[in-house]
Amino acid sequence: MRAAEIHRKTNETDIELSLSLDGGARNISTGIGFFDHMLTALSVHGGLGLELRVKGDLEVDCHHTVEDTGIVLGQALANALGDRSGIRRYGHAFIPMDEALGFCALDISGRPFLVFEGDFPQAVAGAFDCCMTEEFFRAVSVNSGLTLHLRCEYGKNSHHMIEALFKAFAHALKGAVEVTGGGVLSSKGVL
Repeated sequence: MRAAEIHRKTNETDIELSLSLDGGARNISTGIGFFDHMLTALSVHGGLGLELRVKGDLEVDCHHTVEDTGIVLGQALANALGDRSGIRRYGHAFIPMDEALGFCALDISGRPFLVFEGDFPQAVAGAFDCCMTEEFFRAVSVNSGLTLHLRCEYGKNSHHMIEALFKAFAHALKGAVEVTGGGVLSSKGVL
């Protein structure tokens, strides 16, 4: 089974994460209701098993909790993927969420890069600062080695726009980690 477990403790956060690329239990608690909702959507739509417990310095704001969760999720993805052989490698998806449309294209390349386009009309969704969406995905990209392009094509409601992006990422990732057999999908033979 393609899985990883990580525990990361800093002065700002204490995170325990268990990830399975092939499904499994889902139990998510970050202390930020909207972020829990987005991570649950990611795990459901991505077909992931995800158990996550985060204790962060939410008395400061949500920044450390969200970014550090992205770091740990990225590390877990990298560990679960191993040498990245025998997978589809690429994935993409357009996802509508009411009036919003999100797009994601990704390459499990080993070369982290994030292109992010999303202008959120409301600054917060619950206790989640909408600007942290980009920071979360940057942390995932850098720590997993994903080339990741995310764009909210349009929308009027920040909640819908962010949810469309999380679900687009989930569907693109689900396609990219699909087992195809064989070696690494690269003319070089390695990533």
